[in-house]
Amino acid sequence: MDGTNPEHLSPGSDLENWQLPANLRWSFQHIADFLPTQAIPRGRGPVAALPAEPRELEGIMLDPAFVGDAPMSVGSVMASTDTDGWMLLRDGRVLAERYFGTMGPGTPHLLMSVSKSLVGAVAGALCDSGALDPRALLTSYIPQLADTGYAGATVRQLLDMRSGIAFSEDYLDPRAEVRKLEEAIGWAPPAVPGPVGLYPYLMTLGQKGAHGGPFEYKSCETDMLGWICETVSATPMPELMSKLLWGKLGAESDAVIGTDQFGTGMFDGGINATLRDLARFGTLFLNDGLSLTGERVLSADWIQQTLAGAGDSREAFAASPGDNRMPGGMYRNQMWFPYASNDVLLALGIHGQMVYINRPARVVAVKLSSWPLPQDAAKLFGTLRAFDAICAALPVPPSGAGQGAGNAQPEKPATTVPSRAPGATTNTPS
Repeated sequence: MDGTNPEHLSPGSDLENWQLPANLRWSFQHIADFLPTQAIPRGRGPVAALPAEPRELEGIMLDPAFVGDAPMSVGSVMASTDTDGWMLLRDGRVLAERYFGTMGPGTPHLLMSVSKSLVGAVAGALCDSGALDPRALLTSYIPQLADTGYAGATVRQLLDMRSGIAFSEDYLDPRAEVRKLEEAIGWAPPAVPGPVGLYPYLMTLGQKGAHGGPFEYKSCETDMLGWICETVSATPMPELMSKLLWGKLGAESDAVIGTDQFGTGMFDGGINATLRDLARFGTLFLNDGLSLTGERVLSADWIQQTLAGAGDSREAFAASPGDNRMPGGMYRNQMWFPYASNDVLLALGIHGQMVYINRPARVVAVKLSSWPLPQDAAKLFGTLRAFDAICAALPVPPSGAGQGAGNAQPEKPATTVPSRAPGATTNTPS
């Protein structure tokens, strides 16, 4: 679609203001109405059933160690965090599914950086097949990167966001590279003339430090990873993701990816999907890479590598120049680990997008939102602790119940909480 055609825009919404707080709820559910997009087909396989076993979860209270003197329930967290929809599955059964405003079960919603985890899964499938080597230099796949800041970087460093590339993720700074990237792909009017298209923009990035150093969250890493995936497979990402991931999940609906002016996907934050299909994606990390239909999507080895991290993953995370407010955590294969264990992992996106996976509790929860600010630590960690509280309140599952082959048998749900609620609105995961 023509992203400049005013007939596709809601009243008062255009490329200059679609990311303003007043427009977010509408724009996050209507990306295809004002930006160019391509479908990621669900394929022809069966839809994975999500049987309902409703539970009253909203009344569950959060741990007082987190909320302090102001009691908070799951329901109050959802009501106060600009929620468009949320749901929670246990072993593939829906315990809660809620929608607000105009959003419904069939509504695609912009995932922002949850998209990174989907691209990470595509890369994982390519690694499983041997088509992609995590240890390989990027230049072995795209030789022209030899003259860019990515010279000397490896695929593994992209997966874990540990390259030394110079890139600012400061969303509130219009001069930051993350905003310049949006201008380059036509998602925002350019302030000054610059490169046009995602790949030409990535070619302009320089290096500021050694590759393989501390973790630093940079959206360009996923965009470069997507480029590598397309190159090694000789397949555009919408088709590739359909073949390796989306078409194997038992998804109900096609996903959609926003593109640049040349049809290249916006890999780091442009995918749109329904709440229910995101929950199906999350179950891969409970079932050692098997979908709810029993189809192999990722190898058990890839899941275990993700959970284990590298020997220095947590050290690199602690050394990050940004305050991630996740002491003891790590980032691995485009997934967040908020605690000093591998029990809970997350896919996260700005403005309040989250896929929460609690392996001991056998829970996947998804929340899609339209926070006014890109980053809001209180809302992010409030949501995280709400899902933790639900997992702590559910009966402990029988040993091995619903587990995929190779899973370690956990003893209890992860319920670690900080001593106080984080309150800053910057330097939080996106």
